Amino acid sequence: MELTWGIIALMVGGGFLAAFIDSSVGGGGLISVPVLLAAGLPPHLALGTNKLSASLSSVTSTITFWHSGKINLRSTGKLVPFTAVGAAGGALLLQLIPSDWLRPAIVVMLIAVTIYTLLKRNWGMEGATRKLTTAAQLGAIAAAFVLGAYDGFFGPGTGSFLIFIFIMLGYDFVQAAGNAKLLNFTSNVASLIVFLSLGWVDFRLGLLMGAAMVLGSLAGSRLAIRQGTKYVKLLFVFVTVLLISKQLWTLIAGS
Repeated sequence: MELTWGIIALMVGGGFLAAFIDSSVGGGGLISVPVLLAAGLPPHLALGTNKLSASLSSVTSTITFWHSGKINLRSTGKLVPFTAVGAAGGALLLQLIPSDWLRPAIVVMLIAVTIYTLLKRNWGMEGATRKLTTAAQLGAIAAAFVLGAYDGFFGPGTGSFLIFIFIMLGYDFVQAAGNAKLLNFTSNVASLIVFLSLGWVDFRLGLLMGAAMVLGSLAGSRLAIRQGTKYVKLLFVFVTVLLISKQLWTLIAGS
């Protein structure tokens, strides 16, 4: 594939916008994967290349949130191995099973998350983390594993679901976004290793888009930290509605 100025502009513009959104509330794949497909990559190569770009983006936002004290490494760090194993397994499973059958279930869960967030008006506006019961800890481990597998296998909405889980554990939206980024970075890297072993990564486009995503991630995460929970909550609802619309459109168009 020839790298024309049009493709370069598409990678840079799309990558920056995807990372800007993804760094706060997830959902960047809603932009970056279609951009890679528009550049002419086949679906499997677009997914693998997106993981390279997303890994560069997510490590940037993870470091930014960590430096601002918005990541609880003591509790979230324990979930990292489970996310990594789940993501690697999910990426391997992608070779065997088409991911489209997941769309109806994802639409239902995203709608439920959005409605719950809108109805609970003050939910996630203030952090009130508490000592977790054994059942809550096991639930967090299960969620980390399942969402890691989901990210490696399919991906759309992973960041939104992770934020939802951390808010359920008592974090506010900004803290939840920071903790979610650490796990999202883990799942990106673990699945990227699998995609690399399969040869499903275009390094030229991945690194080009990744450079733009680093800048978008820096801008987006810093804005989220500065603007606080109200901004992140509004963006969270907006992105989940976009994700729902995209998945519904794909279901309708494919039927």
